[in-house]
Amino acid sequence: MAARRNRQRGGQAVKIVVTGPFAAGKTTLIRTISEITVLSTERGITDETRSRKAETTVAMDFGRITIDRDLVLYLFGTPGQERFDFMWEILGEGMLGYVLLIDSSRPETLSEAQNILDAFRRMARVPFVVALNRPDQHGSIDEGTVRGALDLPAHVPVVACDATDKDSVKNVLLALLYSVLDEIEATAANA
Repeated sequence: MAARRNRQRGGQAVKIVVTGPFAAGKTTLIRTISEITVLSTERGITDETRSRKAETTVAMDFGRITIDRDLVLYLFGTPGQERFDFMWEILGEGMLGYVLLIDSSRPETLSEAQNILDAFRRMARVPFVVALNRPDQHGSIDEGTVRGALDLPAHVPVVACDATDKDSVKNVLLALLYSVLDEIEATAANA
């Protein structure tokens, strides 16, 4: 209904997915930037991962941010655990782009990030950015390590961010929107 209201006013509603490994900060990122109370499906953790955090997203997180009167972003956060990977495809349907969020202080999650990236690349060829959460932590991985591990082309932005800082999250979303615009312009030039 909200998307229909935006179109009636001449605005555009855009679907963005925020994905990444377990405990990367996806829910936090959406809560930091959303102008509405985030719809979240977090539930208590009952397995060995409870030592890292008390709750995990089991279906999705949903938030919204108005860029201007003509553009509203709907943010959908995916679960990070592979046992909920069926939600990745459901949430990815119709997305304009996505953010792959990685906790840069946990380099051991790069293989999880690679699996998620492979799944998203198979489902849709849309622009994406890689956001490195917690870049200032001791032992954090850098952009070069991430680019090499994920085999990222040079045109894919890798952005350091703090998922708890609104300006930092804005920078991630702006990097994604610029990537979307670049792809639209390239497609129009080739048409």
